[in-house]
Amino acid sequence: MTNNAPPKYSDPLYQAAHDEAFSKPLFPKIETVLPPDVSQEDFDTALKHLIEVLGKDSVLTGEGLKEYVDPYEIPESGRERNVPSAAVCPSSMPELQALLKVVNEHKIPVWTFSRGKNLGYGGPAPRVSGCIALDLHRMNKILEVNEKFSYAVVEPGVTFGDLYEYCANNKLKVWPSTASLGWGSVIGNTLDRGMGFIPTGVHHENVAGMEVILANGDVVRTGQFAMSNSPSAHITKLTFGPTIDGLFIQSNLGIVTKMGINLTPQPQAYMACSFDVPEFEHIETIVDVFGELRRNGTLPYMVYVFYIAEWATMFGKHSEWWKGDGPIPDWRLREMQEDLDTGIWTVKFGLYGPTEVIKAQFDEVRRVVAKDAPVGRLRQALFTGENGGLLEATAVSPLYGGVRVGIPSMWNIPMVNYYNLRKDSVGAHGAYSPIVPLDGRTVLEWARTAKGICAEQGFDFLCDFFMHERYAIFVTMLCFDKTSREQRTGVDKVFHRLFEEGSRRGFAKYRAHINHMDLNAELFDFNNHAYRRFVETLKVNPNGVLSPGKMGIWPQRLKHLRESSWMD
Repeated sequence: MTNNAPPKYSDPLYQAAHDEAFSKPLFPKIETVLPPDVSQEDFDTALKHLIEVLGKDSVLTGEGLKEYVDPYEIPESGRERNVPSAAVCPSSMPELQALLKVVNEHKIPVWTFSRGKNLGYGGPAPRVSGCIALDLHRMNKILEVNEKFSYAVVEPGVTFGDLYEYCANNKLKVWPSTASLGWGSVIGNTLDRGMGFIPTGVHHENVAGMEVILANGDVVRTGQFAMSNSPSAHITKLTFGPTIDGLFIQSNLGIVTKMGINLTPQPQAYMACSFDVPEFEHIETIVDVFGELRRNGTLPYMVYVFYIAEWATMFGKHSEWWKGDGPIPDWRLREMQEDLDTGIWTVKFGLYGPTEVIKAQFDEVRRVVAKDAPVGRLRQALFTGENGGLLEATAVSPLYGGVRVGIPSMWNIPMVNYYNLRKDSVGAHGAYSPIVPLDGRTVLEWARTAKGICAEQGFDFLCDFFMHERYAIFVTMLCFDKTSREQRTGVDKVFHRLFEEGSRRGFAKYRAHINHMDLNAELFDFNNHAYRRFVETLKVNPNGVLSPGKMGIWPQRLKHLRESSWMD
């Protein structure tokens, strides 16, 4: 058993960012907690057994847990601190099965994560204090990358950076999708419905074949992967009988230990496109025009939209953009459009494939925009492979490429420092991220509402949204200086006002902070929460050891810990 957490990353850039994220906690001391309904004697016995099966360097307690709390916690939220009782780091399936046997014997719940980098949503911290943090980062093998069929099979500890480097070093003709930050787990991000920017960027829709360990240690595979000799294990979702992959997405019904995920075939050409507009109300035009282009297939891949205040976080702090009190006023935001060479709203999208095909696609976009959105500015930059060959992602200027050609980075990490004023300030963030119908008037009304709520507490409206064919994931980023009690309190008020107003409109978050999971789950209320009741019937393990309370799903033994609706 150790009190010192070993390095999590081989990449020094990611390790440095990890160390920075956890280096300045509000509460330096990690208090000792026990798992729910477990005595100190039983817990000590369980730790002894865990050391026997994992080794002493794979079981952490005390100060070794400083990287297993929420680095952005808000004590003013009125909730107890989310602290694990210990942490374990298995490196193989046999070790994982052995530790599950131990925790079942002692009825100790574990909180499972791959890399713990869902910061802003709780990171690696458990929903229930006293859970053992089950850290899968040492299960980090890239098991296969198939160039012909453009897929990879990975373990939970494989990061976007790892997968990109593997493909690049082996000169494979595939582009893996990456989320905004390359330090995250491919599996972890996918299971929480994360997104990237290239053709296979809706990660959970590109899964084919999972291996999952259940609470009792049994192992199940999904789809064609359930056959021991299928050559189609990772090239299709098709199965025989019910499709069960979805039961393990945002789930506590099992632990995904292997996953097949589609990659984007290396294209001949890539066109980086943008469209920006000068007025706030023009978001209605953006949504209706580009929404139709998404639905009719002209723009087959992700369309990303951001507000100027959020884009400004990448180039300076709030105090550098605005010297006055409160949020940046509209007149200053208009000036900043020229400073940043962007609009009040900006659309970014990519076209990928044969050169002549994407030229034709862009011609259609240009025709539609000229007719239906003449207020905006449409721009493009085309990149093609040499001599008609395939395009190397690294040949694309970082100004136009990066995550949009599958190259991971930490490009938007400066955003969290936006409100830092002092040398000892520490940046943090949360988010309110509902699913909103892709209707211009609806999105405009919500944007006005959210902007006003942020302004009430003196915050800028930092938002972006991902346009799917029929809906948007509308993310309002809640950046704050976590050393400021005023900002912590203010951002907590902003979140709850956004949640209240969004809920009244029938909006629900697509993912949730650990402290908000029950709130969001409560919204799915049809037939006395029949959805939740059904899923909870699938938690058949009587000991309730897998991630209790995750996404509002509770085992029978620990249901008394569920929060009632905040609106009661």
